[in-house]
Amino acid sequence: MPTTDAVTKDRAGTEDRAGTRDRAERVHRADRSTVRSLLRLWPYVRPVRVRLFTAAFIAVVASCTGLVIPLVLKWMVDGPVAGHDPAGVWLGALYLLLLGLAEAVLFGLRRWLVARPLAGVEAEMRAGLFRHLQRLPVAFHDRWASGQLLSRGTTDLMLLRMFLAFPLTFLLVNGVTILVGVAIMLAQEWTLGLVLLAPAVPVVIVCWLFERRYSEVARRAQDQVGDLTTVVEESVLGIRIIKGFGRHRSQARAFRELSGSLRGTELVKARLLASIWAVIVTLPELAIGAALVLGTCQVADGRLSAGTLVAFLSTALALRWPIDSIGFLLAMSQEAATATERYFEVMDAEPETETSKGGEAVTDSGLRFHSVQFRYPDAPADATSVLERIDLHIRPGESMALVGATGTGKTTLTALVPRLHEVTSGRITLDGRDITAMPREELRELVAVAFEEPTLFSATVGENVLMGAEDTAGQAELDRALAVAQADFAHALPQGTATQVGEQGLSLSGGQRQRLALARAVVGRPRFLVLDDPLSALDVHTEAAVEAALRRVLAETTALIVAHRPSTVLLADRVALLSGGRIAAVGTHHELLRTNPEYAHLMSGAEEDER
Repeated sequence: MPTTDAVTKDRAGTEDRAGTRDRAERVHRADRSTVRSLLRLWPYVRPVRVRLFTAAFIAVVASCTGLVIPLVLKWMVDGPVAGHDPAGVWLGALYLLLLGLAEAVLFGLRRWLVARPLAGVEAEMRAGLFRHLQRLPVAFHDRWASGQLLSRGTTDLMLLRMFLAFPLTFLLVNGVTILVGVAIMLAQEWTLGLVLLAPAVPVVIVCWLFERRYSEVARRAQDQVGDLTTVVEESVLGIRIIKGFGRHRSQARAFRELSGSLRGTELVKARLLASIWAVIVTLPELAIGAALVLGTCQVADGRLSAGTLVAFLSTALALRWPIDSIGFLLAMSQEAATATERYFEVMDAEPETETSKGGEAVTDSGLRFHSVQFRYPDAPADATSVLERIDLHIRPGESMALVGATGTGKTTLTALVPRLHEVTSGRITLDGRDITAMPREELRELVAVAFEEPTLFSATVGENVLMGAEDTAGQAELDRALAVAQADFAHALPQGTATQVGEQGLSLSGGQRQRLALARAVVGRPRFLVLDDPLSALDVHTEAAVEAALRRVLAETTALIVAHRPSTVLLADRVALLSGGRIAAVGTHHELLRTNPEYAHLMSGAEEDER
């Protein structure tokens, strides 16, 4: 079906752009080491560094405590066991019990020390990501799939918390344990120690190769998780379209294909991990076997005591887990490094900045566009500008209707006023002040907007409407705004204006959502009002009632209204015709009908549609 095909093509284009962006970012970061990536976490870890360092120290002590056990065994075998001293054996058993309890308590203490602060680190990073997303320009959100952003705030941060809780500590702990254990073994019998050190070089080479390869696969898997999350989110939000066009099978097929790609990548990760684990486990085991044979021969020859051999082998076996876990810890570290890169890809994006432009003083009041030009930042170099030399003056208290064919840039022009997009050149002034010289918070207090596609949040009706007012606004302002927008139906809802409207407000009709969005725009009595075809979803009778109330609001403000219907155009004092990215004509509705054929053609088509 054409509509569904168009949606599929749009989504494919979005995924292609996301894939191109991610590939470019991976190339840009190809030379970034795992350590350098993970060091970017330090500002978040710094506040809890004392507890983390204490936990690491305790874990080192606990691990080294375990290495004392082979020394106790050596004493027991060469002493009480060889001397047939039952009391000494019981004493040795007590020592072993106390050492085991101490090791368990210390590891438990380490876990207690890191649990709360690391949960706080994860929460702070997630809150920071959300705050930053709110400050990023609309152009950023236009480029990024929401599922990719969602996966960075959930899956990636979970991986980082797990890394800080376990691999970060145990890479240090196991490293120290291996060094101390090797030193103990060399001190006991250096020839056997050298046998166990033989696999060190091949293990290091394998780990280096594994790290390079696993990093690429881990990044691919985490990107695919983001793509999969995007498909799920789009399918849930667009469930009416999917059901309406009977496209559930194609959606399921698309999900299955993405899920299959992710499964394949995860299997590649599993094979890599299995390969390094096979090498890391097999080589030390062979070395332990060789040491056992050589040590047994030395005991038989009388060159080595049985207790020393027992202690040596016990130490070697105690080092099995620190050595075996190297592959697992490296894999988690690589995933954490990739998660860090993905997190900071968003955090490094430039937020909306406050700029101050100089220039001549402007005495005009109202809303004015001065030779405004706009093109999208990511548009091809040879692409034409969406808007070209827009000169338009809306006088104080005046309402201006903006009319033009589909695709001429009307919505884009209205988005420039609250600085949802930044002008490429030229400037826009409010009462003579350049909007780029105004703090965004002040600008958006002066300018209220209502978009053609109304967006409601999972909150109450009242909370959705009062988002457009100051925090001190109350029931009186809410009732007035609902009356202006002819949204009194809100009082008849099950809990009145305290009724939850649900995600995207889909529990309401399109006309109801549009009226609530209009109420949100007018509730704060803004000085400047920007309306993007605010009545398109209303029936004729409701539209007439809303227009009657809206006229009173427009008499108190300066307004720019995108209009497609003659009835909406008649709300305005004057009309501007946008054609080919330029203002082609300005005048009253009746003047343009008489003097401009393009405008007359647009309005005649609109009148036929209404009939």
